[in-house]
Amino acid sequence: MLRILGKASSINVRKVLWTCAEIGLPFCREDWGSGFQSTQTPAFVALNPNAMVPVIQDGDLTLWESNTIIRYLANRYASASLYPRDAVERARVDQWIDWQASDLNRAWSYTFMARVRQSSAHQDPQALGASITEWSRYMQILDRQLAATGAYAAGKVFTLADIPIGLSVNRWLRTPFERPDLPAVADYFARLTTHEGFCLYGDDGLP
Repeated sequence: MLRILGKASSINVRKVLWTCAEIGLPFCREDWGSGFQSTQTPAFVALNPNAMVPVIQDGDLTLWESNTIIRYLANRYASASLYPRDAVERARVDQWIDWQASDLNRAWSYTFMARVRQSSAHQDPQALGASITEWSRYMQILDRQLAATGAYAAGKVFTLADIPIGLSVNRWLRTPFERPDLPAVADYFARLTTHEGFCLYGDDGLP
């Protein structure tokens, strides 16, 4: 059985859990990370030299990096609809997965640390304002994309891209600050609630 190392509140661990739910893949999960077993132990570092969650073990394979993990699981266990085999269709999915990991993920960092984690090192009003502006700009890009597809991040059907993007939308809505009105994002969020994996691991009130 697939072994997942990481606490369920971690957004990156939740990518893996949601993917397993979409595939119908059984797993056992162990709590690792802040507040649980330390990722700084030699045993964990031997699995992931970055000392971060998630890590999976699937037979003889040990793998880290959440987006790499979900791609692996989709490649090995899912139907082509979740992660297309066609090169062009897959590139569209990968484009949005990578955009979430780089541009969007970077944009929310300061706001999340300030407003959710209440970090004393992230309370500069100017830096917070800049972060909110940048996060909003990227979410407006997503809103335009969703308005164009009328459905999901990479097109008309749910794909692997919607797992990291969907979790990002959850974080956007759960972080307390004044947000611009993004109707296509709101419709998308409602659409995701039809997915059991999202109900289990996406909209759980944990940014």
